[in-house]
Amino acid sequence: MLEILFRYEWMQNALYAGVIVGLISPLVGVYLVVRRLSLIAEALSHVTLSGVAAGLLLQKELPLFQAVNPLYTGMAFAVIGSMFVERIRRLYRSYQELAIPIILSGGIGLGVVLISAGDGFNVDIAGYLFGSILTVGKEELTAILMIGALVLLFFFSFYKEMFALSFDEENAVITGIPRRVVNFLFILIVALVISAAIRVVGILLVSALMTIPVAASLQFTASFRQTIVWSVLFSELAVLSGLFAAYYLNWASGGTIVLVSIAILLLVLLIKRIHFLFRNRQE
Repeated sequence: MLEILFRYEWMQNALYAGVIVGLISPLVGVYLVVRRLSLIAEALSHVTLSGVAAGLLLQKELPLFQAVNPLYTGMAFAVIGSMFVERIRRLYRSYQELAIPIILSGGIGLGVVLISAGDGFNVDIAGYLFGSILTVGKEELTAILMIGALVLLFFFSFYKEMFALSFDEENAVITGIPRRVVNFLFILIVALVISAAIRVVGILLVSALMTIPVAASLQFTASFRQTIVWSVLFSELAVLSGLFAAYYLNWASGGTIVLVSIAILLLVLLIKRIHFLFRNRQE
């Protein structure tokens, strides 16, 4: 494997992209799960689908957009969608979860219309739907690197504020934390992470990479920081396993990554159950 990494640039790109996405996806996912907003990732991923479909349609119809990567239009749609999510949550303060089905259904509807308008785009959209980590190019890797840097900068800068808002939002506001600003920046970060992850696991599976490693780590960790660390470790294990399987077994990388994540979750649950039974026998 090391020989392949040194020999082929595309394999290096896939590895770097996988490691970065494996780091930032659960990092964002921890806060989404703790704040009970995990379905927002699903909603924004479908908005990203609309953006990718729009980019492919523009490439097909307008020569001016031939050089524009659909990843960028998907990213733009995700960011705009995140703004709508935050706006709807403000309008319906007592029913903030309404933002999720509204954006989700809108993203799916627009995506279907754009795909049908482009006659399906042949096989071009398949890599965005299901992930294609081995086809990540230099331009996409650069975008993923920049998004990764922004995500890390955000959480290093607003760790205390995000922690306070995640566990006691009312008290956080009383202490002077600018809730609207921090929430707005966070939802933008979520949109960017989804845009970065779609080439690794695909639009249809991106929310799984953000939540399943977190679900596994929550089963045994005793602190918030431990949850973050273990979530990242589980995510990286799943991403690297998916990369190796995609190359050696010719499997779909996105599906493999998600299946490994689920296997890790099941293994953690099994170990926890065995430990519980063993402890009860001793008592």
